[in-house]
Amino acid sequence: MGRTLIKNATVVNEGETFEADILIKDSFIERIETTISDPNAKVIDVLGNYILPGVIDDQVHFREPGLTHKGNIESESRAAIAGGITTFMEQPNTNPQTTTIAKLEEKFATAAKSSFANYSFLFGGTNDNLEELKKLDPKSCSGVKLFLGSSTGNMLVDNEKVLEQIFLNTELVISTHCEDEGTIRKNLAKYKAEYGDDIPIKYHPIIRSEEACYLSSSKAIALAKKTGARLHVFHLSTGKETNLFVNDIPLEEKKITAEVCIHHLWFSESDYEDKGTLIKWNPAVKTAKDREDLWKALLDDRIDVIATDHAPHLLSEKENPYTKAPSGGPLVQHALPAMLQKYAEGKIAIEKIVEKMCHNPAKLFDIEKRGYVKEGFYADLVEVDLNSKWEVKKANIFYKCGWSPFEGVTFDSAVKRTFINGHLAYEKGELSKERHAKRLTFNR
Repeated sequence: MGRTLIKNATVVNEGETFEADILIKDSFIERIETTISDPNAKVIDVLGNYILPGVIDDQVHFREPGLTHKGNIESESRAAIAGGITTFMEQPNTNPQTTTIAKLEEKFATAAKSSFANYSFLFGGTNDNLEELKKLDPKSCSGVKLFLGSSTGNMLVDNEKVLEQIFLNTELVISTHCEDEGTIRKNLAKYKAEYGDDIPIKYHPIIRSEEACYLSSSKAIALAKKTGARLHVFHLSTGKETNLFVNDIPLEEKKITAEVCIHHLWFSESDYEDKGTLIKWNPAVKTAKDREDLWKALLDDRIDVIATDHAPHLLSEKENPYTKAPSGGPLVQHALPAMLQKYAEGKIAIEKIVEKMCHNPAKLFDIEKRGYVKEGFYADLVEVDLNSKWEVKKANIFYKCGWSPFEGVTFDSAVKRTFINGHLAYEKGELSKERHAKRLTFNR
């Protein structure tokens, strides 16, 4: 790969924005200085555009193995790179599920051959794999995932004794999907009795209600406090839940952390009329007040991470009646542009976006030498032009499923280039055919 010199960059890193040149040698950032000259380097002049650390997405579903008609590691990692996401952590609810060490390593072997972005995987906890979980090497993967609501397959952990033993028997981050199954089943039965399978989508946030989310999140947090486990609550969707988290200590000292996803920051219940099941997610998109409360908690640091929960389905699947339409949607290509749009609207500082999408996932999961624009770190970098309008259309979508909930939206900012381990992986609409992705390593 040799040497690459990025000239005239506006760098965003660790709460500061400054002008600098960046010299990349092989996979790493060698120097960051006001002016650098190197006659042996390939020069890329970014003309004042912003250089951010590559985004680290701590929650994606790339559908491989078993569900590859929706997407696969190759297709979705390429879409991620086009959106400035250089690292992903994939979830265990594939087919077969990632609930044994053997299946975990099979996923790593697949990613080593097919992923274009840096990768790791979460190990799935179940009611009956505690002994397997105990054998897990803490450096082997990004963490443990528990489904405390069964919306995403047969991985519901509802045995309270087993749940406590899982919390007691791993030092890894335990990431949880929190929705109370009993509450959801009761609500669903009520609306099925009235409408059958064709329940109006507007009732989705009532079926998968604030109560269902809060009951489950508060229970998980209470168990984490009791056992001392390291808990990370995925995809908060309600304002009420944000009050369960604190902002009076640094992230490095937090034992209990939280994540919010792009769709819960962008959409609200008023969008169901137009978008229908295209914005059917679990947990559900809820009220405009919930959305505003999530923004407040994000900005005051009760919420630590922004992620996507990227979960593609075919349009033909999403067009089914309510009870048969799957939950989830594709987001990795449009997450960073969506957040930069909120920056353009004055909703969030660009330094805060970098903190929540790059720095904090690296800190939270103990990722080695990623998530920052720093000398000695891997050169995972994203160039964005904050004055480059573009409309999301089917013709410029990279997802295998071929659609986006953002279709028709015009963003003010665009990803121009993405570097993976020093390699130019994406440039102005074109993806490299070369793979330079690496398996994540951890400071544990």
